[in-house]
Order: sequence, then structure tokens, then C-alpha cells
Amino acid sequence: MDNRFKANLVAGRRCPGLWLSLCSPTVAEIAAHSGADWILLDMEHAPNDLSMIADQLRAATGGAAEPVVRPPYSEPVMTKRLLDIGARTLMFPMIQTAEMAAEAVSWTRYPPKGIRGHSGTIRANGFGRNLGYLSTYEAELCVIVQVETLAAIDEIPAIAAVEGVDAIFIGPGDLASSMGHVGDVGHADVQAQIRRAVAAVHAAGKPVGILGYGETAARRYHDEGIEFVAIAGDTWLLARSMDQMLRAVKD
Repeated sequence: MDNRFKANLVAGRRCPGLWLSLCSPTVAEIAAHSGADWILLDMEHAPNDLSMIADQLRAATGGAAEPVVRPPYSEPVMTKRLLDIGARTLMFPMIQTAEMAAEAVSWTRYPPKGIRGHSGTIRANGFGRNLGYLSTYEAELCVIVQVETLAAIDEIPAIAAVEGVDAIFIGPGDLASSMGHVGDVGHADVQAQIRRAVAAVHAAGKPVGILGYGETAARRYHDEGIEFVAIAGDTWLLARSMDQMLRAVKD
């Protein structure tokens, strides 16, 4: 399997990743060669458009990290276009039910398994040069769905059972908001629900991921059995490093 990230998830290995929001091919290239197992190219909360994502996918080529693309919204048209430009690991935001998960999977497959539209000359198939693409693309696809509310956590057994769902990612920020604790991911009640979600995903036999910036949070989540953790973000690292350097110099 060329998608090593998917293979590592299947094997239950720890996969630290980096969350990228700066819309920069240079940052994507640096991150892809950092030793991370995956990098998240965000379109939901970052001003990335399709051409920017294409440039970042090109920049990440040759690195060990698998680019994971999160579309701005879970819908079929952007999904089709992202797959066509070469994204093969997608993270769908705000999936609430098994029906929504099944729809998301259907957008990633050609008929009769899904509704993905076909074009013969796209970046994903080497602009028509990869004649075996139609018989191999599905094995390389990795579909991750996000659960981000209490209602979605209740639906994890059904969501995880959907054929084609490879992993589930817990969105801690929106989960906290849905519980009335906006901005307080560390609240005891929120952490308890995260643990409940992790247990439900693992009981269903699927790997689980989460966003946990910083060494302390990342280690704790990994130690709790979460397979893939976003350990830092490009904007977070830059802001912290700049602030720390300036404080050190000024002091």
C-alpha cells in the first residue's frame, strides 16, 4: 500500500501529525519532510482554495507525511475536485450520523460503489498516464470522519460500521462548544466525553484521532490509545516561537 499513513493506522501505530493553516506550499514542504506521519491541509478554518491545495500537494511530494485534506464543508463537488487533484486522504467535518458518513464515502468512489464523477485526464491519474488508476485508487483512499458533538459521539458505533470509513477524528473544540464549554477543551466533562468517544471507536475496531497541541497533550492522548494526534499547528508554532523569542530578547 502506497498510503503509509492508512497502513500505519490499520496496524495501530502512533502517528503524530501537523495541522497546516498558513496556505503555504513552502510550509507544506517543510512539514512533509519533518518526520510527521501526516499533515492536515485545512480548508474549513483556513483560507485555502482548490488551487492552493494543489500547490501544497505538489510541495509535499517526496516527503514521508501523508497530506490529509479537510474540505470547507462535507459535500460531493469539492470532494470530487480534491480527489481529482490528487488528494487521497480526506477528513470530512461535522459528520453526525451513519447516513452522513455513508454519503461521504459515496462521494469518494466511482459507480457503482459511489457517485464520484469520472474524468480521464486528472492529476490523480497522472493526467491519463496511469492506466491502472481505476483499479487501484480505492485501496489508497483513506476516509476520516469527524465527530464533534455529543449527538455524534452517541452515533459512533453506527458511523464506524459504515463500509469505507477508515478512521474517526474527534473535534475537541466543537465538542466543547456543544457542551456549553466554548474554548475550554480541558474541562473535565469534555475530557470525559473524549474518553467515551475513544472507547466507542476502538470498540468498533477503528483507529481514532484528535487535535492535541503541545508535548504534554500529545503524549497524554497517545498514551490514552489515540492513534493519530495533531501535535502542533503551523500558525500555533509560529506565534509561540515568535512570542517566546521576543520575550527572551526583551527580558
